[in-house]
Amino acid sequence: MAVDGNSNSFQNGGARGRIKTGIVGLDSMLYGGIPEKSQYIIAGGPGAGKTLMCFDILYRNAKMGVPCAFIALEEKPEDVIKNAKAAFADYTDIDELVQSNMLVVEGEDPATRISEQDGDESYSFGNIMSDIEAIAKTNNARLVAIDSFSVLRMLIGDDLKYRKSILAMITNMKRLGITSLITTEIKSSERKDLKFGIESFVFDGIITLYQNGQEDKRTLTMEIVKTRGTAHSWTLSPYDITAQGFRVFSIEQ
Repeated sequence: MAVDGNSNSFQNGGARGRIKTGIVGLDSMLYGGIPEKSQYIIAGGPGAGKTLMCFDILYRNAKMGVPCAFIALEEKPEDVIKNAKAAFADYTDIDELVQSNMLVVEGEDPATRISEQDGDESYSFGNIMSDIEAIAKTNNARLVAIDSFSVLRMLIGDDLKYRKSILAMITNMKRLGITSLITTEIKSSERKDLKFGIESFVFDGIITLYQNGQEDKRTLTMEIVKTRGTAHSWTLSPYDITAQGFRVFSIEQ
C-alpha cells in the first residue's frame, strides 16, 4: 500500500481511526498507520535513528495539517531542529511549520531536568508530565513525540512506582486525545540481544530499530514488535535515512 502524502493523516478504520506516518513502507507494515490515541514506543540503540524517525513522522503529519509537538527531554529545541535539518536536507520548510505552530518543538538541557528535588522522584516525574501536557495544549497537538523515555526511567528507580507512573501517563494522554511516540534506548543494537523493559508491556505498540553487522558494514533494519488490538506486519525490513526522510523497504508495499 503506497502512502499518499496529499491525503489527510487521520484515516477511518472502523470504530477507530489511524494516523498515517507518511513514511514509505512503514504505513504498509502498520496496515494503514498508528491507531488513533495509541501510545507507541520507538526503541533502538544509539545511532539507529529513533529521534529522527519521530521528527520525520511529526513533520509529515504537520505538512498534512495535523498539529504536532516534539518534546525533547535531553536536548534544547534549537539542537533538535538543527539535527533534523542536517539529516533531512530536502525539508526546507521546517522553520515555516514551526513558525505557523503546526509543529511545536520544545526541549531542555537534561542537567536542568534531572535534579534531586528534595529526593522526591514522583514530584519530578509529575512536573515533567505537567510540562508535556502544557506544551501539547499550546497548539492542541494530536500527535506528540517524547524524546526520550530513558530520562523518565532515571527519575524513578522503583519498578512498581515506575509502572504506575507510566500507566498514569498513558491514561492522561488518551484522555487528552493524543497519539504519542516515545523513544527509548535498548542496550544492544542487535536483534538477537533484544530485551524488553517494563514499559514495553504497558504501551500499545513497539517499533524497534536495529543496527546489524560490523562497524564498517552496518545494516539498518526495523520491525513492528507489537500493536495492541490490531494486526501488523511481522517482517523484518531494511530502512534508510535520506535527505527526503526515512524509507522503509517493506515487502508489503
